[in-house]
Amino acid sequence: MAGILYLCATPIGNLEDMTYRCVRILKEVDLIAAEDTRNSIKLLNHFEIDTPMTSYHEFNKIEKARTLLAALKDGKNIAVITDAGTPGISDPGEELVAMCYEEDIEVNAVPGAAACITAVTSSGQACRRFSFEAFLPKDKKERARVLAEMQQETRTMIVYEAPHHLRATLQELYQALGDRSITLCRELTKRYEEKKKMTLAQAVDYYRENDPRGEYVLVISGKSKEEVMQEEQSRWEDLSIEEHMQIYLDQDYSKKDAMKAVAKDRGVSKRDIYQALL
Repeated sequence: MAGILYLCATPIGNLEDMTYRCVRILKEVDLIAAEDTRNSIKLLNHFEIDTPMTSYHEFNKIEKARTLLAALKDGKNIAVITDAGTPGISDPGEELVAMCYEEDIEVNAVPGAAACITAVTSSGQACRRFSFEAFLPKDKKERARVLAEMQQETRTMIVYEAPHHLRATLQELYQALGDRSITLCRELTKRYEEKKKMTLAQAVDYYRENDPRGEYVLVISGKSKEEVMQEEQSRWEDLSIEEHMQIYLDQDYSKKDAMKAVAKDRGVSKRDIYQALL
């Protein structure tokens, strides 16, 4: 019988966030695949876990995943942990999980800390709907594409950033998104945890004068409904009412339905369209 793959979330700073279940699973499995064994040994020693470890990181995630998959097929139970947080969330794990599904091997998540959830829920930004962007791509073309997509995003956006890149990233976000509301969360769950809610312009100015310190999670407001409506309405400003009507008539709308559609596009009443056509 094949073994089970466990995705074990570890603390993002405060060791008290380690769950009882996670400690038990890490003690019971046959092998722990760790992003950095030198970092993880401190965690394991703290909780008196002596399970063997192997390295599983970004640079060996495909080759090593095959080795881990073979061990799972042989009946070994394996836990994946990262330096901090939940495996697969901006860290190795996704590829191995996909391989396990292809081979019908059971995958269990052992939930716990995740920096993105910790940040968005404590940010003061809307958190009913959000998109997780993780670290922005390093490739210039891909980065530009992602920033262009973010311009149209109506959900709250979450971005990770290292301190030495923060200033440049804030400037890029300001240029791409305008003066949105942003909450900068740093050193979450740690001694010097700090959250600053301001506008992007204020953030650019603040970090021009102050050095970024610690790892950051940026929680940025999405485009408002008012902005979306204004943009939709402005699309039609260069068209006459007659030209606008013709777009729908060419799609086999009845005149009545075309008038309704035009009125909705322009944010006016159907009566206004009717009178303009007289």
